[in-house]
Amino acid sequence: MSLTDQMTELAKQAKSASRNLARLTTAEKNACLETMAAALEREADAIKSANALDMQTASRMGLPSAMLDRLKLDEKRIAAMAKGLREVAALPDPVGKILETRTRPNGLKLQKITTPIGVIVIIYESRPNVTADAASLCFKSGNATILRGGKEALNSNQTIARLMIAAGKQTISQFPENAIQVVPTTDREAIRELLSLTQYVDLCMPRGGESLIRAVAECSKVPVIKHYKGVCHVFVDSDADLNMAEEIAMNAKVQRPAVCNAMETLLVDKSIAPQFLPAITQKLAEKSVELRADEATQTILKSKMNGQNLKLKSVTDQDFFTEYNDYILNVRVVDGLKEAIEHINHYGSAHSDSIVTRNEARAKQFLGEVDSATVYWNASTRFTDGAEFGMGAEIGISTDKIGARGPMGLEELTSYKWIGIGNGQVRS
Repeated sequence: MSLTDQMTELAKQAKSASRNLARLTTAEKNACLETMAAALEREADAIKSANALDMQTASRMGLPSAMLDRLKLDEKRIAAMAKGLREVAALPDPVGKILETRTRPNGLKLQKITTPIGVIVIIYESRPNVTADAASLCFKSGNATILRGGKEALNSNQTIARLMIAAGKQTISQFPENAIQVVPTTDREAIRELLSLTQYVDLCMPRGGESLIRAVAECSKVPVIKHYKGVCHVFVDSDADLNMAEEIAMNAKVQRPAVCNAMETLLVDKSIAPQFLPAITQKLAEKSVELRADEATQTILKSKMNGQNLKLKSVTDQDFFTEYNDYILNVRVVDGLKEAIEHINHYGSAHSDSIVTRNEARAKQFLGEVDSATVYWNASTRFTDGAEFGMGAEIGISTDKIGARGPMGLEELTSYKWIGIGNGQVRS
């Protein structure tokens, strides 16, 4: 079978499965998800064995430490996958909700009702927990999913999907086996072939680095929901609680630097920079964070921390556009709120940005004028996550402006249709 035929068959099977999924009740879907969660826990050793093979492959490929961290599955992460499935099961079914009802003067009753999107292709790198997250959310929302992970995670992805499918078939006899499928080939052309099948595939959601997402968006003939990168900021205002600011900045940068909601640039108001920068720099140095700083920051640090061994470089304009996913941080001193907002809207990626301040008026101006999917006041950017938002597992984070924006959970995986109920009305 040619690659074209193989991908076409995969997509056809998914389309058929999506129609069968629409017939399942909420109770049936929830029962399947509970059984899937138990299967992942019970077969944790099998998942770890498959993951060990992938870790060996990734090491031979020379993947960086951040990617290896995303790839690794241990007991804690497997337990988190199972927990995510149970959380999805506990959430309200997003399908069949009446969003709006109106009755026209001629008596025709119209209802706007949520429906599944249909067939969703998920393309992602390294993180095999995405397999469970994406499959569970798509399943609960009535969508068939085709999963295409990186070649470095093929064994892990296939094992997780196999366990979930087997658990679903064990739970209900009418479980549509092809509702969850993993692309069996690592050939990159498979993506192009799959995303040309507009008659079967309804949506593509790529998760990964900027180059992957741009490549997918450029080749796809089906709609793509995307976020290219996470260039997130924390702005420490002149009226900030500096202890709070330190805690937020440290959490945003070093709690898990390899993720898209980690801070990449710290902006500090010039009035508190001489006090705040040496304190936060000391803490960042303890975590071996390299600073790429503007001239004002360097002047302060060299005068206040003379003789200390700092990882300090001059920041470039390109650095401000960069998502490091590493222990590297841009630092800039700004002249007030307006300059901070202008910096974020120019260099940011419209992902997640935060202001630390006790001044409510400035906070509200920041929240209103920063054009990002998620904007915070006195909180870490690390909260931009489906689980942290109470959505259960997330399918991804969108920085698009049309359709879903920010963390995408069950509700963001539905469309809607209009139902008209009449008693013989005809249009004149």
